[in-house]
Amino acid sequence: MKRNLLSLAVFAAVIFCVQSAIDVEIENKNVDRTIDLTSQLVKISYKITLEHKAKEPISSYLFMVPVEERERLAFISAKDSSKKDLKLTETASPKGVTFSMTLPAGTTNPPVVYIETVFTKSLKPYPTAIAQTERQLVQYFGNVYFYSPFKTQTQKTTVHLSSRNVESFTQFKPVVHSDTTITYGPYDNVAAFSTEPMTIHFENYTPFLTVTKLERVIEVSHWGNIAVEETIDIVHSGAALKGSFSRYDYQKDSRSNQACVKSYKTLLPAAATGVYYRDTNGNISTSAMRVLKDSVELDLRPRFPLFGGWKTHYTLGYNVPSFEYLFQNGDNYLLKMRVLDHVFDDMVVDEVTTKIILPEGSTNIKLIAPYTVTRHPDSLHYTYLDTFGRPVISFSKKNVVENHITDFNLKYNFSRVMMLQEPLLVVGFLYILFVLVIIWMRLDFSIIKEKEHLHKD
Repeated sequence: MKRNLLSLAVFAAVIFCVQSAIDVEIENKNVDRTIDLTSQLVKISYKITLEHKAKEPISSYLFMVPVEERERLAFISAKDSSKKDLKLTETASPKGVTFSMTLPAGTTNPPVVYIETVFTKSLKPYPTAIAQTERQLVQYFGNVYFYSPFKTQTQKTTVHLSSRNVESFTQFKPVVHSDTTITYGPYDNVAAFSTEPMTIHFENYTPFLTVTKLERVIEVSHWGNIAVEETIDIVHSGAALKGSFSRYDYQKDSRSNQACVKSYKTLLPAAATGVYYRDTNGNISTSAMRVLKDSVELDLRPRFPLFGGWKTHYTLGYNVPSFEYLFQNGDNYLLKMRVLDHVFDDMVVDEVTTKIILPEGSTNIKLIAPYTVTRHPDSLHYTYLDTFGRPVISFSKKNVVENHITDFNLKYNFSRVMMLQEPLLVVGFLYILFVLVIIWMRLDFSIIKEKEHLHKD
């Protein structure tokens, strides 16, 4: 009984704190929301014009995401009217997850806030299993209204679809369907925390690929090269293939849109060389590479087309010159590289693990991540001519999308004297080898010594 009363007290305290943090004088004067459903991701952008009923300056704003959607939220960003980034602070509450942002002083009146969100696995295949020649249909479940802790004076939502073939959608007037666009609203005087279920059932043939596991290994050498290798597991997360696969029907099908993935494009740094692409059977020679101005484009084609539920596993590697990513000031070094590369358009990565192998003798290592990551315990990596091992720094991130393709900074110290270690080891080994050969040649292991022959003149 006491435990239940304590829980109720805590719950009431949380509600009181959330409500007290909300300035009831603030209203959403106008909300223009855009929902992009043209890929496997759900990208929602907002243009929110604020108003204070007492005409006072607005110093902070609260944006809320329903609790059931927080797990699928992969990325969120906020900008002010001058398109400068606003720092977000996340707080859990009974009505949803709240992101608070502080507006800079001197913000234009009325202040405008731009918010972008990206959700993964929010489009559900329906039906969940289809035959090889059937259409792939998906469902989106959302809210007709803008979910906000503030009252909204007027709002409008525009939904962009990947196809004009729509099976059904929520008819909540006023609503207009035109080609690949559905427009909801405008709706006036919407109360705070208002909800109205939205369901859209439509055709979507965009690649539903999910990287279930990606391990990225970056090996740094102070002799001018950085080697990068990625081990990737991919699954087709769309509607599962029902029945057996027919190679004859697959080759006969001339539709431009099919519920399978034949190939996809991966982008590597422009300086990448020595690129290789192989699976458990060896090198995959059907891949094609194009060197562009600002990147290297790989057209990766698995050994078989990927239908719903099918998986593939492969390794991709390349080299880049260290002078483009490694910066030095005396014995202080800074490594600045991407957390991960662009695997394919509108990618979804369940978990990426990045490992950095530094030269032997590196000390005072400090990782500066561009966002919150899970840091794993450091370890050692041994290769040829190593004596006490190379330090390995590793970290991971879950629910990753293209917006997470940013650089991390890794600072460490390395004495230049340590660069002589490997050459000295080679010289020492050869010296000892030559000394042993000389000693071996001068030793006599014969059992019977040959007698000297006397020669008469």
